[in-house]
Formats: sequence, C-alpha cells, structure tokens
Amino acid sequence: MTDHALLLVNLGSPASTSVADVRSYLNQFLMDPYVIDLPWPVRRLLVSLILIKRPEQSAHAYASIWWDEGSPLVVLSRRLQQAMIRQWQHGPVELAMRYGEPSIESMLVRLVAAGHKRITLAPLYPQFADSTTTTVIEEARRVVREKNLDVQLAVLQPFYDQPEYLDALVATTRPHLQQDFDHLLMSFHGLPERHLKKLNPGHSFEGGGDCCAGAPPEVLATCYRGQCLRTAAEFAKRMGLPEGKWSVSFQSRLGRAKWIEPYTEARLDELAKSGVKKVLVMCPAFVADCIETLEEIGDRGKEQFRAAGGEDLVLVPCLNDDPHWARALSALCERAPVVL
Repeated sequence: MTDHALLLVNLGSPASTSVADVRSYLNQFLMDPYVIDLPWPVRRLLVSLILIKRPEQSAHAYASIWWDEGSPLVVLSRRLQQAMIRQWQHGPVELAMRYGEPSIESMLVRLVAAGHKRITLAPLYPQFADSTTTTVIEEARRVVREKNLDVQLAVLQPFYDQPEYLDALVATTRPHLQQDFDHLLMSFHGLPERHLKKLNPGHSFEGGGDCCAGAPPEVLATCYRGQCLRTAAEFAKRMGLPEGKWSVSFQSRLGRAKWIEPYTEARLDELAKSGVKKVLVMCPAFVADCIETLEEIGDRGKEQFRAAGGEDLVLVPCLNDDPHWARALSALCERAPVVL
C-alpha cells in the first residue's frame, strides 16, 4: 500500500541569518497565540516591542551556528526525512515547518493534490505542549478546513515515555556517556508556568519536585514538566545512572513571566560551585540540534559554566538523523491514531 504519506513537522527556522529574515520568522513565531497566550492587541504590542532589538541579537546568534548548507535544524530535519524514506513503506515522506518554509499548508495541499488521502502528521516533539504539539495540529485542522481537503489525518502522539524513543535516546547517547564526566544535566526547553496551569488549574510547582507525582493520567497527559521528568527518569534508569549523577533543568526563558524551574542557567552555576568540573548536557526535548542546543548550551552555556568555576561542558548531540531514531520514529508513526 503506497497511498499513506508521512509528514514530519519541526519548529522551523529563519530563511537566513539576515536581520530581516530573523525578524519575519520571530514575528510569525511569537504572534502564534499558542506561543504567547495573550489577547491579540496585547500580544501584538508585546511582540512589536520584542522585535525592536531581538532580531539583531538573534541574527548574531544564528550566524554563530549556521552551517554552509543552511540552518542546522532544517538541514538535520531534511537528513531525518531522507532516513525515514527508507523506513516508511506506505508512501512518500515529506517535511514541513510550523514557522517558516516549507509550510504545513503547502505540504498538505501538495500531498492531497498528488492523490494521497491518508496522511500521518508527525510533530517532532517528545513531550506535549500547546506551543508545540497543539499549534501543529490546529494549523493542520485550519488548512484541511479552509482548503476543503479530502484527507484522513492521523497524528503522532507525544512519545516522551515510549520504549522506542527512550531506547533510541539511550543508543545515541551511550557512546558520549562512556567518557569520564562528573554530572549529566538534562536540559529541556522551558515554558511559562501559566501554560501548564491553564490546562490543569490548581497544578502546583512549589518545591521543585515531580509536579505530577500521584497525579491521574489525564493530568500527566497535558503536563509538559511532568512528562520531561518522566523522560529523564526513564532515561537515567535505562542508562543505570545513580542518583546525584544527573539532574533536570529548563532553558530558553523569554520575558518576565514565571517559567518552570529549575532554570538551566542557575543549575549550571550550582554544579560548578559544588565542585563539578566536567558536565555533560543533553537536551531531550529536541530531536534535532538547533540554536537552543548549539548556541544557547554549546556556546553560552559552556562560557557560563567555566566562568562559574567549572572546567568543561560537553553538549551531547540530539537524535538528529541517527538510524536508531529513524527506526523508532517509524514504529511510533505506525500506531498514530486518526484525529480527523
């Protein structure tokens, strides 16, 4: 059967490192109501203020990690797409970006025009968040509705605790953990606390422990922080890492809102000041290396750790296009449920 297409979806990237392209990308990204969940007039004002200085700063950061082939996120996602072509036996494998190009709209329209009535949409985010998973699904819904597409969509569900994902994470990370190191820090992308509390009012993040300890499954199903902690604990268990040898943190804060803790910057300082000399950092919320891993952790994080008294910070690569990951992703997509 060859009429069942697979559409991989990642976050996206500016078209280039020019300030104009970065500004255009940031405007699309930050104006998404699932990213900044404020009323449109307030969101527009806030984003307009951010866009005064941020594009130039971000353009410099992108330029520091840009590859000859282009954005690392896009290049690595395309490599994964090629690896998935060898794994997915049911039809074509395409790639879209939630922000930037190629868009979800253009790829869905193209696939349906080519006669594919069944498409599995695969948001490449292990843990659930409105600002990642939900916005991809809602954009696909919008396109199907507004373009009147005759298509059956299945959607890959968050796979933070699925054996295939965890086993791939272990297989790709194990060689890096065979070197001498003092501590492994698992740094996940952060979110404002209000994003999580909106889905689960009354959810508490006080104390810094597992916010979903003892919570019913329906709470964990929409708690990004809880899912990150599950991923980390399961990975550590599979790797045989003892307590005290690893910890979890959250990076990429933006603005003054309260974000989920502990913060990666604070954790790096704590580790250095506690006597940790060599820290490994992996970023299990990302499946492809990008500005948040390569620049924020690999460059700025390393400088910060050394300035605080540490000696070396080693960034562990993401899953990228590793064969273990391609096989795992194919298996996960095989059982994606139909949603529309």
